[in-house]
Amino acid sequence: MRQGAFATTHWSVVLQAGGGESAQAAAALDELCRTYWYPLYAYVRRRGYGPEDAQDLIQEFFARFLARNYLAGVDQRRGRFRSYLLGALNHFLADDWDRKHRLKRGAQTCPIPFDTGNGEANYRLEPVDERSPDWIFERGWALALLDLVLRRLQREYEDGGKQRLFDRLSVFLTGEGERYRQVAEALGMTEGAARVAVHRLRQRYGELFRQAVADTVEDPEEIPDEMRYLLRVLSS
Repeated sequence: MRQGAFATTHWSVVLQAGGGESAQAAAALDELCRTYWYPLYAYVRRRGYGPEDAQDLIQEFFARFLARNYLAGVDQRRGRFRSYLLGALNHFLADDWDRKHRLKRGAQTCPIPFDTGNGEANYRLEPVDERSPDWIFERGWALALLDLVLRRLQREYEDGGKQRLFDRLSVFLTGEGERYRQVAEALGMTEGAARVAVHRLRQRYGELFRQAVADTVEDPEEIPDEMRYLLRVLSS
């Protein structure tokens, strides 16, 4: 991987724009919010809000977050979008006016159409133990990031006309892979070629994982620590 490949990240672009009218920053923030809204929804639900209230709150939070100049005063040293977004939500929830005088359902339109109904279905699949809202958020964030990575990887294989190869090899990413010989026979290649193909798939997955993490931090030097942290959350 070339030196300096992560000199600029999505989050650093947003921070540098300070919430202004930069089209590049707006697009970067839009993508970040689309990817990571569900962990916030699960966090609000675990805080004790019912499904409808949680849906209202998340829609209104993002409507205000994206419409207002929330980022103008952000400390440039607050490098992780994950931490900033949760802090902004907690500030929103702590505001008495927001809690007591929420707009009528659907009155404020969020510029990003989140499927909060699907969010509730996903929330019902969360662990039944009494984990804290913060743990639910962190785990949801890590899972959302890995889902993004997998979708990007699949898209690359699709664009290269290798969808069938991806379908057969992707199970190796979860440690549930078939025997290499079986895969090789199914794909009409040698076992050695199958092993090389799996190695390349895993290597590219790792690169995309690093890129996805890079998009959520302000300083590229934070990438290794954030990667280790997310993997630790998933294993806890």
